[in-house]
Amino acid sequence: MSARTQTSATNVQNLPNGGGAAAILAAGIGALLVAVFALVADKSPAVKSVMIFYKRTGPLSGVTTCAIAAWLITWFALDRRWRGRAVAMGRVRAAALALLILGVLLTFPPLADLF
Repeated sequence: MSARTQTSATNVQNLPNGGGAAAILAAGIGALLVAVFALVADKSPAVKSVMIFYKRTGPLSGVTTCAIAAWLITWFALDRRWRGRAVAMGRVRAAALALLILGVLLTFPPLADLF
């Protein structure tokens, strides 16, 4: 490996990736929040009635709207915090994947009924 190639590889590792990391982690958090909001709305009649933003779709309209709002707020906050930084993408990807899997599992009826 030449000195130029090695320097180029080092420069790529030091590039700021905080904005991308913020987007990936916020997506995992948003996926989990959809499941959590749906679970809470399903179990609590008070929350269920509050989550009805559009009568024809029922509480799902509020669940998705609140989850999208929380996802955008999370993305904005993480982006502001990590902008211009080099973040460990392996940890961010692992956390986002774990949150996504947990969100999917919480929407699976046999597991959701346990709560």
